[in-house]
Amino acid sequence: MAAEIKFGTDGWRGVIADDFTFDNVRRVAGAIASYILQNEDARQGVVVGYDTRFASKLAAHVAGEVIGAAGIPVTLASDYTPTPAISLAVKQQHAAGGVVITSSHNPWNWNGVKFKAKFGGSATPAIMKKVEDELHAGAMPKNDHIFRIEEVDLKQAYIKAVCEFADLNLIAQANFKFATDSMYGSGRGVLAGIFSDHGIKHVPIRQEVNPLFPDINPEPIIPHVAMLQQTVLKEGCHAGFATDGDADRIGAVAEDGSFVDSHKIFAILLYWLLERKKWPGEVVRAFNTTRMVDRIAAKYGRKLHECPIGFKHIADLMMEREILIGGEESGGIGYGCFLPERDGILNSLLLANVMAHEGKPLGQLVADLQREFGPHYYGRRDLHIPEEVKQSAIQRARADSTVKLGRYSVLNKESLDGVKFFLDASKDGSGAEVWILLRASGTEPLLRLYAEAASPELVNEVLDSAERFVNASG
Repeated sequence: MAAEIKFGTDGWRGVIADDFTFDNVRRVAGAIASYILQNEDARQGVVVGYDTRFASKLAAHVAGEVIGAAGIPVTLASDYTPTPAISLAVKQQHAAGGVVITSSHNPWNWNGVKFKAKFGGSATPAIMKKVEDELHAGAMPKNDHIFRIEEVDLKQAYIKAVCEFADLNLIAQANFKFATDSMYGSGRGVLAGIFSDHGIKHVPIRQEVNPLFPDINPEPIIPHVAMLQQTVLKEGCHAGFATDGDADRIGAVAEDGSFVDSHKIFAILLYWLLERKKWPGEVVRAFNTTRMVDRIAAKYGRKLHECPIGFKHIADLMMEREILIGGEESGGIGYGCFLPERDGILNSLLLANVMAHEGKPLGQLVADLQREFGPHYYGRRDLHIPEEVKQSAIQRARADSTVKLGRYSVLNKESLDGVKFFLDASKDGSGAEVWILLRASGTEPLLRLYAEAASPELVNEVLDSAERFVNASG
């Protein structure tokens, strides 16, 4: 009996040689091919890319062969390529869709398949439902005319596009120094190459291919950014930028070596776009993202949308409305006027652009925001717990009887995606509203806790209380 393949927030992922096998890649590729034949102009072809993980290149060829056998032209990246570059190629080539072999930020022993829609972004929930239906039906279309795979360099067009979106001359003139960390992923050499070509001082680290991702998961958060933090301090950099395994997410480090999470990055970019650039459009953020964004949007009279977790929901809104910027907790930020897709390399360039425009290192930009919009601090914990404990915690969180968490009362609950408690822990209202979110991961076997408050100490207290709640017997 075939193993179950379940699509999460951005495609399918599995453990290499256990769930992630070439046979399962063929099944997913067959479902995608069937979807395209029924719903898109298959003559426009499919773009296939891959990251630096073990067997990614071979799996990309396997996927390409299945799609080509269905009578659909296939363009395959000739090298490890950032996921947003694949998305851009889909849009520029008017392709019917894109396939990326990657497991993004997951540990080294995982791999997966992402599907990108014809508009050049994460496939919408409606599209993914159709692909899933084809998968469950066992679709494996064949055609008498089999298309051979054409290998193409997809990086150069992408580099040209992101360089036109940021003011690289201004960045060079500012004379800042940056550390760039590709975390052994498919962003290797891209940001560093852009900086080199434009005379921008930088120190590149972890640019080599190593599918074991030694000592880290390729996720640009603590503790995996420790080497970047050390490099920023040692080399006297004004900021450090890290991209994840497939380079669609960003993390950053300030000049003092402190980690700058995706929430601060999102807020800095939003504030700059509204205050300095005055670009039009609405704002969208995921359910587990900082509410500092709400305060910034309100100041400038911009409509704010809140959506479930997963960039495909943000992409869905970008198809319907004029969205200036959309962001999520995991470091994915995208722009409606560029591509409905998150992009770690583009956001690194734009952060450097903000620094150059303001003439300030990254840490100063964070401090300025905290001063104007109130202190906002964030924390996340991933709990690897048995399924029954996870489900019990979610059910108890939803129950009307849950009115306290630790020493704080629950003011209200929201359940857009998981269960979020708002707590009566705010002191004077000038800082962050205190909230905690419990949510089962859509891509990994764990329960995640997210919290925001006006101080790091309060964030940790709330996370501790939530962890005790999860582990308590029903």
